[in-house]
Amino acid sequence: MGLRRWLWPGRGPAALAFGLGAVVALGQVPFGVQVLALPALCGLLHLLSREAAPRAFALALIAGAGHFALALNWIVNPFFVDPWVHGWMAPFAVVLLAFGLGLFWAGAAALAAALTAPGRLRLLALVTALALADLLRGHVFTGFPWALFGHIPLDTPAEQLGALVGGYGMGAVVLALAALPLAWPRAGTVGALAAIAAVLVWGHARQGLEAAPPPGGVVRLVQPAVVQSLKWDPDEARATFDGLLELTVAPPQGAVPDLAIWPETAVPFLLAEGEGAALAMGSLGLPVAAGYQRVEGERAWNSLALFGLGGSIGQSYDKIHLVPFGEYIPFGDLAFRLFGLRAFAAQQGFGYTAGEEARLVDFGPGLGPARVLICYEAIFPGEVGTPDRPGWLLQVTNDAWFGTLTGPYQHFALARLRAIEQGLPLVRVANTGISAVVTATGQLAPDTAGVPARMGMGARGTVDAALPGALPPPPYARSGDLPLLLMLLAGLAFAALRARAGKRP
Repeated sequence: MGLRRWLWPGRGPAALAFGLGAVVALGQVPFGVQVLALPALCGLLHLLSREAAPRAFALALIAGAGHFALALNWIVNPFFVDPWVHGWMAPFAVVLLAFGLGLFWAGAAALAAALTAPGRLRLLALVTALALADLLRGHVFTGFPWALFGHIPLDTPAEQLGALVGGYGMGAVVLALAALPLAWPRAGTVGALAAIAAVLVWGHARQGLEAAPPPGGVVRLVQPAVVQSLKWDPDEARATFDGLLELTVAPPQGAVPDLAIWPETAVPFLLAEGEGAALAMGSLGLPVAAGYQRVEGERAWNSLALFGLGGSIGQSYDKIHLVPFGEYIPFGDLAFRLFGLRAFAAQQGFGYTAGEEARLVDFGPGLGPARVLICYEAIFPGEVGTPDRPGWLLQVTNDAWFGTLTGPYQHFALARLRAIEQGLPLVRVANTGISAVVTATGQLAPDTAGVPARMGMGARGTVDAALPGALPPPPYARSGDLPLLLMLLAGLAFAALRARAGKRP
């Protein structure tokens, strides 16, 4: 009975919690129905704030499952690249991921209930605990900061708050606004609506901030739109490579590009400097920054390098934050050292090896140094910064794994948020989309023909655009998440101490 009390609150309350969590997910990109998501979040906080710890845990777990099942529905797509082999795993992936991430909500709700009694202190504890849970989720077990509360404002002017407090901080703001009508029904509702309106007006004005003069260089984004099921087919490798070469040398739309950029692992061959494919890339008349697999001995890296005349391989960057179980097996190298188990060891050629240093790559006159991010490295706000500030961000990715409905749009929105947080322009090149050039306030920059520099899902082609200028470092770029962490811990401690003081005789 004890376990059932923790895990099953009853059919009606469970259905309500699951439904509220799912409606909160409608605030995420690409749904963008914040007008429903925020009242649903208010309702969910109301539901959780009345319960004792065991029941709050169960309800929050189920609400989290509803939220993440809808927000992260793209997780099934990798299993349908080869459906006859892996398709059976898709339902298990959705359930395990949804309830696994729901545990963060459940732990936060149970902690708030254990520390405080129902009332305003409980609401304070619940808001701070849920915001802390999102911050924790972005770091533990290598981190997965996707579909956060702070991502609800994305694709609205309110996303400019990211320049002040970052994505996690926006989550705390969203939770606080949803809790205000519960703490003070009349004044809190008016205050929340007024705050939302003020942020939208301020965010709209900030979108037009004038950045520093652009450095003058023009980049060419090459989007080959290679279907994932054919990407590593050896029979298609030559056609894939020839297509990339063809797009790279297509007549420019305006100014001649200074650099062509290919997406993550675009080159379907292993490369040797001055030979074969590298030589062909070096004969195109302009430098090419391309994602490729760098191999030394038994080890391989997911990398980006600058290819120049004569097939030279210049500065490069190796992906540091690898996808666990996708690009490497956690503790695989340790198992090899301790037990001689080769099957999971990156040093034995099973998976990628992580890069060691987040160094800048200098792309030459007119472009300058950039912080390179490969695939989902762009979802981690704390890993974008470097000791020397770059002039721009470059993300190369292959989002063909994510399908075409939700995942690629969310990934693009998170990359734009990094541009806002850092006050830096972003160049994003994806295999199947979305490729774009983004200003330092997260807006689409114009291409050389004067239209938005963006290629959508499934489009094949190129975009030429001048690299936009940067802004001075915003507050979040200077401070990071430490002030938020301290504030949340202080808020939770205050609620707990006040609640304890109120119980004294």
